[in-house]
Amino acid sequence: MARPISSRNSVLSVLADGKPKSHRDVLTATDLTESGVWQALRRAWENDLILRTKKPLYEPEKLFKGRAGIRRNLRAYHLYVLKPKGVDRLQLKGQEYVSYSKRYLDVRGGGARSKARIIKEFLQKNREKAFFSTQLADALNDEGVRTVDVMSNARRWEKRGLIYIRGYRSDDRQTPFKEGYLLTWIDQNKDRDQALQEAIERTTKALVKQGSTSPIIERVHRIRDMIIEASKLRDLVSFDYIQTKLECSNGQAEEAVRRALQLYTDLKEVKVFGAYRYFYHASLSEQDLKAALGFKENYVRVTKGRANRIGHNWEACVEWFVDKFTTGAHFQTQNHRTNGMDARRITLHLIKPVGDRRANAEVDRVWTITPGPFAPPTTYVLECKWGLVTKRDVDDFFNVLRWSKEFGVDTPDGRQVQQGLTCLFAGSAFNPKENVQLKDGQRISLASYASRMNIQLLKASDFNQKLREHGCALEATGQKICKASRDENEVRRLLEEIWDNPPDTERLLTDAMGKNRDVYDFEARL
Repeated sequence: MARPISSRNSVLSVLADGKPKSHRDVLTATDLTESGVWQALRRAWENDLILRTKKPLYEPEKLFKGRAGIRRNLRAYHLYVLKPKGVDRLQLKGQEYVSYSKRYLDVRGGGARSKARIIKEFLQKNREKAFFSTQLADALNDEGVRTVDVMSNARRWEKRGLIYIRGYRSDDRQTPFKEGYLLTWIDQNKDRDQALQEAIERTTKALVKQGSTSPIIERVHRIRDMIIEASKLRDLVSFDYIQTKLECSNGQAEEAVRRALQLYTDLKEVKVFGAYRYFYHASLSEQDLKAALGFKENYVRVTKGRANRIGHNWEACVEWFVDKFTTGAHFQTQNHRTNGMDARRITLHLIKPVGDRRANAEVDRVWTITPGPFAPPTTYVLECKWGLVTKRDVDDFFNVLRWSKEFGVDTPDGRQVQQGLTCLFAGSAFNPKENVQLKDGQRISLASYASRMNIQLLKASDFNQKLREHGCALEATGQKICKASRDENEVRRLLEEIWDNPPDTERLLTDAMGKNRDVYDFEARL
């Protein structure tokens, strides 16, 4: 009976042709198992029968994982060749082959200190600090650790609960910071919850120190400060307020808020009427939160409700008629810190409070007309009000103008409005029954009273008459257009379309009302 050939002899017979072969090549050429080939190659190398490449070779490969599909992997392997007599090193086809030595052992086989262990021991030694993955690679560069090695090895310790790794967290994945992921040691000798909390605090401190190099992190920290400040004052912070303070675009503010909520779990978001976003800190008590929400709901009802929308639309409606029928009108514009405010609304500075306005007041439009090349320009100031206009509204408008730095002057008879300034007050309706009693006991109409103050009253019927004269249908009224439009831009667009196509008036209004149904529903909820 023939004696079976040992696994070592089988391997040596395959390498007898002098050509370098990998573990897989030997496995294919023999009937041995995979572990048998590994053990035979190791013993042959340790017994100085074969040489092995000094450094591993790498090649990409595709692996079919069944239902998981095809996975791509970077395979590392060695080549083996028979050792010539008296030769400890061999250069063959650009590869260096060496005899067995402990310094050539592969760390994956446990023969040396692995990169995973190097990373673990470094973090354990510096357990009071947190490091970005790039910082960790720089610190361990002398030990052969590269940037690409850090996370692949750190994830192994994360699975065992030894290392805390922090990045931007979204609904379905985690992404690194600009400088990479943050890593820190989780103390195994402390209560698990306490150790994890301390790890989170260390990474937070590291982010604060790194903030000066990253605009997004700076915004995140400012957002946190604003929210904490408001919560201390038992208030909520709106998204519009945050964007105004950050002085950035809407997209940048959205990204900063999203990341702030990811990084700081104690920052909370709540929506008023399911549409308006507000933020608060978890330290705000439930009772204070409920009270703050009540205040915000009332504020939204006043500022975002139907009356507010139609009021702003009325301003745009009057402006369109002024622009349409005034030759050479040049409207003044002004940048506002509040997003969404029309640039043609002008803020005036008051030298004396008027009503509940202390330092500033607004007028709806200001424009100038230059009649000729040598004639001085004439300035017009417009105030609009949706609803019934009374003497109180006219007096308030006049007082704002005369006590403003821009349009008021001091005279021997007291503070007055500048000479040559034309004041217009546009209302959807004026109270026809209201009479103004003068000091001498005489009673005059509101229109006559306004005229004495050099204020011209414009009525909605005046604008509607212009539409009738142009041939527009009776349905086309300034009031209907303001009620149907979503915002000021749509008012201008709808008026322009109706003016250009008078026969299509009814269809254009119907289309606008159908398109803006969601706005009407929301206002009904308010």
